[in-house]
Amino acid sequence: MSTSLLAVLTPYEAEHFFPEPLLADLRALFPDFRQLDPTDLSPAAFAEKLAAADPAILLTCWKTPLLPAVLPPRLRYVCYLSGSVKTLVTRAHLERGLLVTNWGGAISRVVAECALLHTLACLRRSTRWTLAMHQQGAWKNGLTDAASLFERRVGIHGFGPVAREFIRLIRPFNCHVSVFAPDVDSTHEREFNLRRAPSLEALFAHSDVLIELAPLIPATAGIVTEKLLRLLPPGAAFVNVGRGGVIDEAALIRVAREGQLLCGLDVFAHEPLGSDHPLRGLPNVFLTPHFAGPTSDRYPDATAHALRNIRAFTQGLPLEALVTPEVYDRSS
Repeated sequence: MSTSLLAVLTPYEAEHFFPEPLLADLRALFPDFRQLDPTDLSPAAFAEKLAAADPAILLTCWKTPLLPAVLPPRLRYVCYLSGSVKTLVTRAHLERGLLVTNWGGAISRVVAECALLHTLACLRRSTRWTLAMHQQGAWKNGLTDAASLFERRVGIHGFGPVAREFIRLIRPFNCHVSVFAPDVDSTHEREFNLRRAPSLEALFAHSDVLIELAPLIPATAGIVTEKLLRLLPPGAAFVNVGRGGVIDEAALIRVAREGQLLCGLDVFAHEPLGSDHPLRGLPNVFLTPHFAGPTSDRYPDATAHALRNIRAFTQGLPLEALVTPEVYDRSS
């Protein structure tokens, strides 16, 4: 095969994204593919090695440095194994015709699974009971205030691949789903059995569970304000597995400290979360360390998606999850 491929992967990335038989599949496509470990490479050193390799396809992952402004002459396609490409390419690269794809919806079901974990943990008051049973020898005393997800009003802010997978995942719970997002239309209402919320305020005011999945772009930075959080009914669950920056975190802390709002948070305004952060230790807040997805056992889902795209590129077929300049602008 005349098309050449350079894989820019750390040993960890290569091991976890390319277990057999996926590595064999890549070698079958490119028997002489080369691998470059970007660990400790300066931008200049990376640019030099990239220019020397001059591949047609660049396979990249989390630790791949930002591509140089001047690309090797044969480079046409960058296949990114992960999500946001903004640390990898600039908009100018795309405008000059560079094809770039990411993992698209390949890991969305895993992120949706984590959103379900947070939802159930909130409704069942998991943090409070876990802390009390471990630290205080507690046991239930009469009726508990735990709640179920069955037939609850679920609001979703955002309607990307994760939101769609989450709706599919909760179908057995027979929830009443509302969505607020600019791209939701009547076709989606029928396909996903959802209702379009007329406003963000209406979405929050009429949800027992609010799943935050809006992308972090200038228009959404800090969009979830204290006013919105206080529209949620007492005992509601607010779950964020999307982007921490869409929330006014100081406002969230104030509301969470009052104890009436149940919070499930996987992402934060500043990460890692400080050891003395005020969200830590609150019995009504369920925390995870930005690990919604993919889990390490599901990295190969992203690889399988990437291999399909690489095959498509070599055959002149359309690519999935193509990052156009417009997609780039509205991505986190």
